[in-house]
Amino acid sequence: MKLMIRAHDVGVKGEKEVALAVRNANLDGVQLVAYKCTTDIKYEKSAITPSRATEIGRAFTHEGLEIPLIGAYFNPVHPNGEKIERGIAVFKDYLDVAKNIGCDTVGSETGSYNGDPWIYHPMNHSEEALDRVVKTFSLLAEHASERGVNIGMEGAFGHVCHTPERLLEAVNRIGKDNIRIIFDLYNYLDISNVDEAYYILDRGLRLFGDRILLFHIKDFIVGEGKLVQCGVGKGVLDYDRILGKIYAHNKNAILVLEGTTGDDIEYAVSFLRKKINEISQSERND
Repeated sequence: MKLMIRAHDVGVKGEKEVALAVRNANLDGVQLVAYKCTTDIKYEKSAITPSRATEIGRAFTHEGLEIPLIGAYFNPVHPNGEKIERGIAVFKDYLDVAKNIGCDTVGSETGSYNGDPWIYHPMNHSEEALDRVVKTFSLLAEHASERGVNIGMEGAFGHVCHTPERLLEAVNRIGKDNIRIIFDLYNYLDISNVDEAYYILDRGLRLFGDRILLFHIKDFIVGEGKLVQCGVGKGVLDYDRILGKIYAHNKNAILVLEGTTGDDIEYAVSFLRKKINEISQSERND
């Protein structure tokens, strides 16, 4: 299994600086959000050019790093239509330059009627909400297909695709072969279903199969009746169990640390590398 991180979580900016920090952290690559980890690219249409995208990609290639996913997250059901249009335009820009960066997938979550922040809203569970997500991601999948790349879709408890089943329904309705799944177990959890965490992971693995592009890796504690994210290996999730399930599903799975920052990065990398080595060693001994 490969271990990576969101580029903007390492605490520096500029593609060369980020790439060096990621390599020095004993990681294999990044989930890239260019407008969050560079100093010159903004979140707006036409902000990234093919030549600039190529420069960014080369910085990571130079350090022997991979970029399996470009993040261009936006809220496709935001109450502000201008924000939706801008999000679609930016997403399309990254589809256009994905191959220049050295990546073939651009991803987003499915959003919330709450707008900002993207938290639960009763309308998220409506058929209207799902229809809007399907329509928007169908257009993006078609745009991606014309450029020979993929789109990534990610579900979350408070969003339109609030369960793996709801996300699969959206994917099936879109009906395109170039859709990949970003699976984030923590995203699907809430204080109401936290005891079902490993069952939800099993369902996701079964439902999405080899459509899963990568797994977001997080951890949490429970405090004051809610889930509070913390550094990986410092929370309540059983990573022997989680990694064992992922390894059995795909020995070459990509694991991406998301929201683990500062001193927690070194600890998380050491913690996960040790777990991965133990799982692979156990298989060799069987």
